[in-house]
Amino acid sequence: MTEAFLQYVWQHELLDKPLTTTEGLSVVVERPGELNRDAGPDFLDARLTIGNVSWAGNVEVHIKSSDWNLHGHSKDKNYNNVILHVVYANDAEITLQNGKKMPTLAIADAIPQHVWENYERLMNPDNGSEIACEDRLKEIPDFLFQMSQERLLVERLERKSANVQRILKESKGNWEQACYIMTAHYLGAKANAFPFELLAKKVPMSIVAKIKDDKFRVESLYFGQAGLLEDDFHDDYPQAMQREYKYMSIAYKLEPMAGHLWRFFRIRPAGFPTLRISQLAALMGGSANMFSKLLDTTDIAKLRELFDVHSSEYWQTHYSFDNETLRHSVHLGQSVVDAIIINAWVPLLFEYGAAHDDEKRKEQALMILQQLPAENNRIVRLWTSASKMPRNAADTQAFIQRYTEYCSRRRCLDCQIAFRLIKCKK
Repeated sequence: MTEAFLQYVWQHELLDKPLTTTEGLSVVVERPGELNRDAGPDFLDARLTIGNVSWAGNVEVHIKSSDWNLHGHSKDKNYNNVILHVVYANDAEITLQNGKKMPTLAIADAIPQHVWENYERLMNPDNGSEIACEDRLKEIPDFLFQMSQERLLVERLERKSANVQRILKESKGNWEQACYIMTAHYLGAKANAFPFELLAKKVPMSIVAKIKDDKFRVESLYFGQAGLLEDDFHDDYPQAMQREYKYMSIAYKLEPMAGHLWRFFRIRPAGFPTLRISQLAALMGGSANMFSKLLDTTDIAKLRELFDVHSSEYWQTHYSFDNETLRHSVHLGQSVVDAIIINAWVPLLFEYGAAHDDEKRKEQALMILQQLPAENNRIVRLWTSASKMPRNAADTQAFIQRYTEYCSRRRCLDCQIAFRLIKCKK
């Protein structure tokens, strides 16, 4: 038994009736109160009728009555407005700090057996799945599951807003700059997200704007600021980049980042930071005002076109300096582009709508996700194994939110789907 479960059955009024206090007074719940996740009583502003008297106040929940004293509530005046003590087992008389006795409701016999069994089944699943309710999802009507998906999608975008706000603050409220930094961050994928974000901060857009018509100079600027032009090279191209960067570093008073921050180990050549830096240079040299363009459209094809850029000829036969390879594509793959749109551009647009109280911008962000194909990752595959097939990226983002925030943490009591399963009689 846990306090969280007792709070749950009280909050959702899942107890068998009639209810009576330990002294035999009837308890009628008109309003269970608002669950309080901060310090103080568990439920605030409850409305109860105890015996023949109507009460307004707070409710405290414990496993045992004696927990009241154990937690020090009998000496805390903040608990003087508690009107009912809800417990699983009554094992002690308790009083408020002001000396008054308080009604106690013991609910061990009032919890329906099926509610407890359903809860236990979720907390201790025997289906071997990371999704505790996998074998019961078929009991949930499709329209209810989809409604919960829509709520989770918004919840995920709101959760991502913290990172957007951080970058926007560092960008001094410049949305274009924030878009630039977030694009770089997600271009680096998980392994090189931090160094790419740092690189974007090291290469001001104002300098890129001055030299954008010269692809070689733009590339030299990025590789120099990345700290990757400090070796002795054999190829003419990196040697020429070294000379160009030396000139720009003096002209613009530049300081490079530490080159050792870049990770190559266990990364496929197509994802090497050297190739990705060349792609970022091509992207920034050819696509000014990306955020303004994002605001102008919901057409996913037009958004993808912004990423249709080419790295220089050198990178068509190299993944790293001085190591020639067979000719290969230097285009950003669609999966990489879509990942940037999903993880950087959509949250940025959603937060822009929130910051400007513009619901149309938030809806625009959701519409973009609905046009993108479903993602393919371990979490999404868990849901497809549970026979929940995603239609688009909006669905997969909701799946990720449900798993990371609820399933993996066994927060079933906070999940809309689990609520339906817990209260359901078989």
